[in-house]
Amino acid sequence: MSDEAFDAVLCDFDGVVRLWDPDGMAALDRKAGLAAGTLASAAFRPELLDAAVTGRISDEQWRRRVAEDLSEVCGSVAGAQDLVSDWTALTGRVDTAVLEVLTAVRGRVPVVLVSNATTRLEADLTALGLADAFDAVVNTARTGFAKPDRRVFEAAAEAVGVTLRRCLFIDDTPGHVAAARAAGLTGIHYTHVDQLRSAIAPPEPEPRNGAGLRTP
Repeated sequence: MSDEAFDAVLCDFDGVVRLWDPDGMAALDRKAGLAAGTLASAAFRPELLDAAVTGRISDEQWRRRVAEDLSEVCGSVAGAQDLVSDWTALTGRVDTAVLEVLTAVRGRVPVVLVSNATTRLEADLTALGLADAFDAVVNTARTGFAKPDRRVFEAAAEAVGVTLRRCLFIDDTPGHVAAARAAGLTGIHYTHVDQLRSAIAPPEPEPRNGAGLRTP
């Protein structure tokens, strides 16, 4: 048995590693003369988003559907396409403090990126300089099932050859953390990088007796 409290770290992407400008989509709404929340409501409509993050439609198809849905409120197909094009150009930013922590822990255990993502995830990782930042990537658009489905956690653990109960799962969505815990993982609801540092800090060495042996 490893001295580590866990044998792998499974980490969410958006909201943990990648951060978005909270005003980003609203700013695009304003630019297009729309009410705040219009773009987000169209893009993240549950049934459409679920199709995108489980791979039933590609990222390109998802965005085309969003543009089609927005064409009336935008006043034209071209206006809706321009809005979606501006949205597509957003890439977010990497939280370098989080990346430093995850890079350090990779010296001890593997780190798996686990994301409810579209088929664009791999391209985004490359664009953000993260193509080699993880030991494995579980993109739900490739697996066909999304968090909180237990199979996502099983796929992530299997990717690095560990058991679920020896995995630490980090996510900013409480429901995903609850599902991970129900599946037997240690789940951390992520809120800030210091919390992450504490969760994956190296274990304290066990005290040893005078003969250099660990104290029972």
